[in-house]
Amino acid sequence: MKRDIHPEYVETQVSCTCGASFTTRSTIESGTIRAEVCSECHPFYTGKQKILDTGGRVARFEARFGKAAGSKK
Repeated sequence: MKRDIHPEYVETQVSCTCGASFTTRSTIESGTIRAEVCSECHPFYTGKQKILDTGGRVARFEARFGKAAGSKK
């Protein structure tokens, strides 16, 4: 491994738009990262996730072509 070619690995402050912040390590030079979402506000982690059926594509296909359309032999 070559010496002195790797970037410096420093402590970095990550701040989210929701106001949460935490410290991690990164090679970013400024020492700060601004994130739009984090584990404190992301719907998957907070349990407020909604599953949206956007148009029922399978139901539309079955209505258009029938259920047996995909089972040709």
